[in-house]
Amino acid sequence: MTDTTAVLDEEGYLLNLQDWTPELAHQLAQDVDIALTEAHWEIIHVLRDFYQEYEVSPAMRPLVKAVSKKLGAEKGRSIYLMTLFPGSPPKLAAKIAGLPKPANCL
Repeated sequence: MTDTTAVLDEEGYLLNLQDWTPELAHQLAQDVDIALTEAHWEIIHVLRDFYQEYEVSPAMRPLVKAVSKKLGAEKGRSIYLMTLFPGSPPKLAAKIAGLPKPANCL
């Protein structure tokens, strides 16, 4: 269960981005049965850097491109991201990273 001081929207995204902490990320991940590893944290950091630069959460293509640029081609593949964040990697990773839902993700 998520921390009671963090306010989430109806889909589980953090409403106040400043409320995000690594501890909250662990709680949000546990809520969806993900145990965060160093590999997850690499992607979370890329996502948070992307958001800080562009003020938007990336959809799959920009996420893959950003991960590839920062972490290398082997990790910058959608199949790799789906092993870490099953279903919709951009949505799930953004949620855990405390970022808004990517605009063009349903």
